Amino acid sequence: MNDIAHKYSDKQRRFNEEMNPHLDALYNFALQLTSDPNDAKDLVQDTIVKAYRFFDSYEMGTNAKSWLFRILNNSYINDYRRKSNLPGFVDYDEVSSFFEIIRDQRTDTTDLEDMIYRDLLNDDISYALANLKEKYRSVVVLCDIEDFTYEEISNMLDLPIGTVRSRLHRGRLLLKEQLLDYARKKGYELIA
Repeated sequence: MNDIAHKYSDKQRRFNEEMNPHLDALYNFALQLTSDPNDAKDLVQDTIVKAYRFFDSYEMGTNAKSWLFRILNNSYINDYRRKSNLPGFVDYDEVSSFFEIIRDQRTDTTDLEDMIYRDLLNDDISYALANLKEKYRSVVVLCDIEDFTYEEISNMLDLPIGTVRSRLHRGRLLLKEQLLDYARKKGYELIA
């Protein structure tokens, strides 16, 4: 094997070892951002291509998951900005309740996100999480589901830690408000 081929096969091996363990979590986060399995797959694919292209700048042994999530989030934001400048698009917030109704009918996935949100969590909880504004939902998902630290979320989303904390606090409060009736129906005592 010549030196060039060996160099590329070594890079591919190192990339796979560092990045592949995080693909499911990456897809789940992309699905939370996009609410569409096909868009989530495209976003993950775009993230992997960018990560591979810039893998030489990645420091081996550091937090690969955080690095990938930051690339994914930046790609999502850039794509959102690009699409928002195009004419003829409908604001998602205007049609979100309708979309949530038809989304449940058209998605039939077997991924980890599906297991978490359909088997382990009640539809009321999934719906409440999906109805959070994206800036709150991202922080709640990254912290409470993906178990990232405030510092990691701050780096991924390029936000000050104080903003991460306040968005997490606000997101949790919004979830609590949405889920009060659900908690009562399930017999939970509400503490003032």
